[in-house]
Amino acid sequence: MVMAVLPASALAATAPRAASVTQQVIVGGQEFGAPNAADVQTVPGTKAKLLPTGQAAAPADAPAEVQQAIWAANRIIGLPYVYGGGHQRFEDSGYDCSGTVSYALHGGELIDTPMDSSDFMSWGAAGKGDWITVFTNPGHAYTVIAGLRLDTSAAGDPSGAKGPRWRPTLRSNRGFRARHLAGL
Repeated sequence: MVMAVLPASALAATAPRAASVTQQVIVGGQEFGAPNAADVQTVPGTKAKLLPTGQAAAPADAPAEVQQAIWAANRIIGLPYVYGGGHQRFEDSGYDCSGTVSYALHGGELIDTPMDSSDFMSWGAAGKGDWITVFTNPGHAYTVIAGLRLDTSAAGDPSGAKGPRWRPTLRSNRGFRARHLAGL
């Protein structure tokens, strides 16, 4: 990437300006509103990969909704666990289990409003999906997206960290209902 900073004097011939205002034009960089390349990493194949940063790289062969859900979840990784977080609105200062799942699914344009773990009990269709599965019971929800677990619980995770995290290992699904959307 090449970046050039042009002094105001270089613009004098082409752009009117007030005498007391200094102008600079910055050429190059990321377009406003464009996704940050660091947040939208991909890996070849059909399985997501846990990166050393704690974020996940989406599989290049995944449907766009799956990639978008992973990249959305990456934005909240490391935020604190907050009971009820993400229930009233998608953007929050911390997230609980279902708020985390809701945020990721909303990022993939798969839900329009936040859901709690009881809501997820009847979401979509029964059983595991090919790309996204929500595991839920009345007290907890987590999701597996392209082979990686997104969960606020540290169950099965040697780090012991709480809050929204991609987890390196799957926990027991015993006591949870598996739900998915058709085609995913």
